[in-house]
Amino acid sequence: MNLKIKYRESFRPFAPAVLADRADDYFEIDREQKSPYMLIVTPVKSEHRIPMTEAQQNLFGIEKLNVPRSNLPAITHVNYSARLQTIHEETNPRFHKLVTGFNQRTGCPVLVNTSFNVRGVPIVESPEDAYRCFMRTEMDYLVLENYLLEKADQPEWEKDDSWMGEFGLD
Repeated sequence: MNLKIKYRESFRPFAPAVLADRADDYFEIDREQKSPYMLIVTPVKSEHRIPMTEAQQNLFGIEKLNVPRSNLPAITHVNYSARLQTIHEETNPRFHKLVTGFNQRTGCPVLVNTSFNVRGVPIVESPEDAYRCFMRTEMDYLVLENYLLEKADQPEWEKDDSWMGEFGLD
């Protein structure tokens, strides 16, 4: 996702979106704590961490950054922390239903969450912004409310990368 959608460095972690009643299975957080807006950074529990070998500890730069730190590598920062979003049925029923279904199929109540934008470009604010971002990146599918769009079914998009120069990189 970093390389094909966000167009940013491969080592940047994403946020975990986890069912609130399962958050303490994966993160060092009290079951009663809530983080519906990704405002809490918390350690990944030790049983999900992957300790670095001596050889990995001796790596430098990007090679060291690319070493998986947990069995949830996309959401685990190099210091074994994560910027947590807890999902509650009463406040976000549709997302809760999606993650519940994913958990039923896979046994994992955690999904990757990230802002809907490309690095250096403002966050999507409208269906038009969402479609434009979808077509400009290497996303395969886009869900807009009750609609599922498949890239292969869309009209040909005129490739023009000049939009990437509109905004400065962070």
